[in-house]
Amino acid sequence: MRKLIFWVHTSIDGHIDGPAGEFDWPMMGEELSAYSEALCERSDTFLYGRGVWEGMVAFWPNAEKMSDHPHVLKFAPLWRSTPKIVASTTIEHDDWATEVIGTDLAERITDLKRQPGADLLLTGGSGLAGELTRLGLIDEYHIAVHPVVLGGGRPLFPRGADRLGLRFAGSRVCDEGVVVTRYDRA
Repeated sequence: MRKLIFWVHTSIDGHIDGPAGEFDWPMMGEELSAYSEALCERSDTFLYGRGVWEGMVAFWPNAEKMSDHPHVLKFAPLWRSTPKIVASTTIEHDDWATEVIGTDLAERITDLKRQPGADLLLTGGSGLAGELTRLGLIDEYHIAVHPVVLGGGRPLFPRGADRLGLRFAGSRVCDEGVVVTRYDRA
């Protein structure tokens, strides 16, 4: 059975973006980029919530024209060629999305996990990750904690989320002092 992996960047005060929604603070050094790329290589489908999706389609289709960062140059072609699923009740269609899940989220994700293939990679966000956590569908949590205090913004998990026990599966310190910790569903 395929796994659903959640890959997210957070500040040390637990926010996935800043008070004004800014996402200009993650430091993608060589080691962290390699970690991210290894997760992508384990996966054959990318999964996004609406908010992260809007940021992705604003950048990745033409990323090489906006940045010459080594991670951007390596990931952009992979992003364009990999099937992408968006979970949203407000988006009905998008040229870059292979599929949009508007209803029956639990049923559709469960079905995807049962299909043959490599893992599914959910990148960023908190709303979709919180809902999939509540439904017990996320198998691995890979959390990159960046050495920055944002002082506000969206929390890593929505307020009022159910308590969840996870099993520590390892951690490492990457360049720029980013600590990546992996937890598995207990």
